[in-house]
Amino acid sequence: MVDPFGQMLLDGADPVIERDDGYISTSVFDYLAPVRRWAAVERRALRWVRGRVLDVGAGAGRVALELQKRGLEVVAIDVSPGAVEVARRRGVRDARMLALEDVDASLGTFDTLVMFGNNFGLFGSRAKARRLLRRLRPSVGRIVAASNDPSDTDDPAHLAYQKRNRKRGRMPGQLRMRVRYRELVGPWFDYLIVSPEELAEIVEGTGWQIRRLIRDDGSYYVVVLEPLN
Repeated sequence: MVDPFGQMLLDGADPVIERDDGYISTSVFDYLAPVRRWAAVERRALRWVRGRVLDVGAGAGRVALELQKRGLEVVAIDVSPGAVEVARRRGVRDARMLALEDVDASLGTFDTLVMFGNNFGLFGSRAKARRLLRRLRPSVGRIVAASNDPSDTDDPAHLAYQKRNRKRGRMPGQLRMRVRYRELVGPWFDYLIVSPEELAEIVEGTGWQIRRLIRDDGSYYVVVLEPLN
């Protein structure tokens, strides 16, 4: 498979993110960052991560490695073969090439599912998020996921994109994008960024509830979801 993200990690470089309106940006995340350089909301959210953990969109394994240091059993998954290889090289004990939508009972049960690095976005769309949340409910005890509030911007390009999304019946922060690195161009995929209010609407009726919202003055935040009793 064409794997620009994985090759970028193998080379220690930065990927380019191309949105379907032509907007180009460089990823803002440090995929190798030790915990002291994580966003403050992610560090605070670690207290909610316990037991056997599924790290979704693990990338180079920064979250899995920190959780291993804390004595937790971690299964790290990513769709990028290069990312999985980097995670293994860096010491992640159980790193697998697997998509979120392919998680099933064969992996066993998990006390916590972690989606740091804005990875609530891997749910892709409102409908897909609701479907997967219902499916994950029997095998996951808690979800600790990060997102970015798309309404917290005054960039004309982002506002125009959100307006176009609304006209097309998509959520404002539902991005259609692909990753580029050197001569490699990955496939288009949907990535969903949502406000806390939008996230609450998605979760309603799925068997989950918001247990805690962890945020500061910025647009980046972490939500803790727990099953309804």
